[in-house]
Amino acid sequence: MKAKMDLHFLSLLKQVPYDMTKSTIYLSALLCFIISILLVLKLTRRSKFMNLPPSPPKLPIIGNLHQLGTLPHRSLRALSKKYGPLMFLHLGQTPTLIVSSADMSKEIAKTHDVVFSNRPETTAARIFLYGCKDVSFAEYGEEWRQKRKLCVLELLSLKRVRSFDSIRQEEVADLVNTIRKTCESKTSCVNLTEMLIAISNNISSRCVLGRKYDTKDGSSSFGVLGRKILMLFAAFSVGDYFPSLGWVDVLTGLIPEIKATFVALDAFFDEVIAEHNRRDMKGNDQVDNKDFVDILLQLQESGTLEFELTRDSLKAILTDMFIGGSDTTSTALEWTFAELIKNPNIMKRAQEEVRRVVGRKSKVDEDDINQMSYLKCVIKESLRLHPPVPLLVPRKTTSNVKLKGYEIPPKTMVLLNAWAIQRDPEVWENPEEFIPERFQSNQIDLKGQDFELIPFGIGRRGCPGISFGLASVEFIVANLLYWFNWKLPQSDGLIQEIDMKEMNGLTVAKKIPLHLEPTLYSSGFNL
Repeated sequence: MKAKMDLHFLSLLKQVPYDMTKSTIYLSALLCFIISILLVLKLTRRSKFMNLPPSPPKLPIIGNLHQLGTLPHRSLRALSKKYGPLMFLHLGQTPTLIVSSADMSKEIAKTHDVVFSNRPETTAARIFLYGCKDVSFAEYGEEWRQKRKLCVLELLSLKRVRSFDSIRQEEVADLVNTIRKTCESKTSCVNLTEMLIAISNNISSRCVLGRKYDTKDGSSSFGVLGRKILMLFAAFSVGDYFPSLGWVDVLTGLIPEIKATFVALDAFFDEVIAEHNRRDMKGNDQVDNKDFVDILLQLQESGTLEFELTRDSLKAILTDMFIGGSDTTSTALEWTFAELIKNPNIMKRAQEEVRRVVGRKSKVDEDDINQMSYLKCVIKESLRLHPPVPLLVPRKTTSNVKLKGYEIPPKTMVLLNAWAIQRDPEVWENPEEFIPERFQSNQIDLKGQDFELIPFGIGRRGCPGISFGLASVEFIVANLLYWFNWKLPQSDGLIQEIDMKEMNGLTVAKKIPLHLEPTLYSSGFNL
């Protein structure tokens, strides 16, 4: 049955087109002409909201789109240094507020959270998330509140996170054994980025879907699909910035591409749900042993929910849980190790703490992590410098609101630049340096109540999966520091320098994969 399911899934995946460059020169010229005709009157009309926040000069038609650059979080910080922590942009037809300070974020969360709690409905989110029936992109309202409550209490609670301890332990043990074999084979280095992506996908797949969905060649079939979905989420959509021109995305091939990928995703979830329904539940009565699909199906059948958990809503929530939990985790892990390699003294101190706490035990226990205070500082500092989603998930205002004396129109897209806030020299001493010790002397937390550090967001729309994500990051880092010593590989007798360039996407990962040379740490016994 599993083999049949995988073959069916792969046949669907093969039908997904991969050419994202179908637009031609004449189509681009035609597009520019049509945009000019349709929008010039609208965009030259004076806004009735006269006291808008400062705004950089904009171009006709496209507004400030050209100023986003290849790494928008960096481009927007550069603009905010000139125009202030509240900045108003016109991204095509989309009015957009850029927030770049902890004070502004605090006022939004403490005073105007409800007004700022809606989401813009993007083309990719509308299709992949079944009309935004998930939690991350759903419209703010009572149904969204009930779905978030379900996720917080049933899927992402501390008790549920602990119930997945054995999964994390098994996957980390497999990773450690793979690296150990590399050390024994005298292979010079490993692609740690690739390994971190794989283990993040495996943990998420087992917790969310119940097992790993592997093809015969060892690659994760759903992992391949997940990466394609992330790529399409980050693709430029004309309709997102010029709603009246959404049809252009059909001509360029983006909409057909997204829809074909969605067909594969939907078929995959149908097979997963069918497999769970067929499964013999004998011996699986304990809720703590169930994956997210089991829990959602049980709640759907129980009739105890205060909203209707439709099949589409169930699948949309599963997409949230898997995509959100795997890519952000692997990105956080990659940047943490990059910073440790770049700062060997910090790595040495972290390793000494991990090895002191674990001692001569045969494995790192989950409970050991709570004693590793410096390791937690390292991870917190990594998330400060490298939040996986630098601009957080966009918000949209539900009504007109005044913020610091400025008037913000309704239906304004709002981007909180967490990357800029967490590098603000008015808040952080030596903000561009990796200094975990800064968190030993203060109690700044990651949970969205300290607005200087908001990698998981703020307010009602903050990420509910903080505990789930941190549990994996902390456990994986602790194990890799315990079992191995790490260094950059040598080339022609010279040690390579680590490249810290970023690659923009739905998450911002390292542009160059992290290749490192591991050496097995001798702890007095065999693994």
